Amino acid sequence: MGAAHSASEEVRELEGKTGSQFCLVSSDQIEQLHRRFKQLSGDQPTIRKENFNNVPDLELNPIRSKIVRAFFDNRNLRKGSSGLADEINFEDFLTIMSYFRPIDTTMDEEQVQLCRKEKLRFLFHMYDSDSDGRITLEEYRNVVEELLSGNPHIEKESARSIADGAMMEAASVCVGQMEPDQVYEGITFDDFLKIWQGIDIETKMHVRFLNMETIALCH
Repeated sequence: MGAAHSASEEVRELEGKTGSQFCLVSSDQIEQLHRRFKQLSGDQPTIRKENFNNVPDLELNPIRSKIVRAFFDNRNLRKGSSGLADEINFEDFLTIMSYFRPIDTTMDEEQVQLCRKEKLRFLFHMYDSDSDGRITLEEYRNVVEELLSGNPHIEKESARSIADGAMMEAASVCVGQMEPDQVYEGITFDDFLKIWQGIDIETKMHVRFLNMETIALCH
């Protein structure tokens, strides 16, 4: 009885923040997320990386490690510019899940653009593994190699060639014509916004493994 009362009280407290921080639609969504959080944590107050080991939809995902890491990235948790948290509580979990909320049709253009930018920032952090604010060729290669790792017909060198070609294209979009001796050091977040301009990120970011209506940051 005490635990149930405590959970309801926590949900009510978080519901009070929905307008400013999480932009959730209703307390029902928070309660649904709270139930899933408790399933993942084994009814504990925090979740650790190992709690994601038994999620079937994640098990076969080629970038599983990056997805799980994103849940503990201090940048996504808004707790710092680098580093990883050892564990996250329910409020942290809501912060991460908020990046995945579909764009609300009632939002004005400014709110839509802000939500889109935050979604892209979350994605940028997944690529920028060393938190230096730039996606280097090596980081991009790692992501492409992981994405293509399940395809037996694509060798590692082919994956690297695909990554190299994509990086050259990114450089042409972000820098334009480069001098023969000029080196493109990597994709900044501003570059990342240019690359994704016109691409429908809103329908591409989903968290199917949670088996619930997904939710995106828009404060």
